[in-house]
Amino acid sequence: MKKSFEENMEDLENIVKELEEGKLNLEQSVEKFEEGIKISKECSKTLEEAEKKITILVNKDGEVQEEDFNSKE
Repeated sequence: MKKSFEENMEDLENIVKELEEGKLNLEQSVEKFEEGIKISKECSKTLEEAEKKITILVNKDGEVQEEDFNSKE
């Protein structure tokens, strides 16, 4: 079952805390870092997908029109 964005972010925060505590050995730290990178990529993908779905309502000439969201503006 795919985790929600919020669950992934919570997991990522926990990994960061573990790494910052410095209680893990090198091998465990590398494993946690790899896991964190994987989660981070998944979160980025989720955000990109959400961005594609966003639309903006724009009032033009007294009419409300729907336009695709453009993040470059």
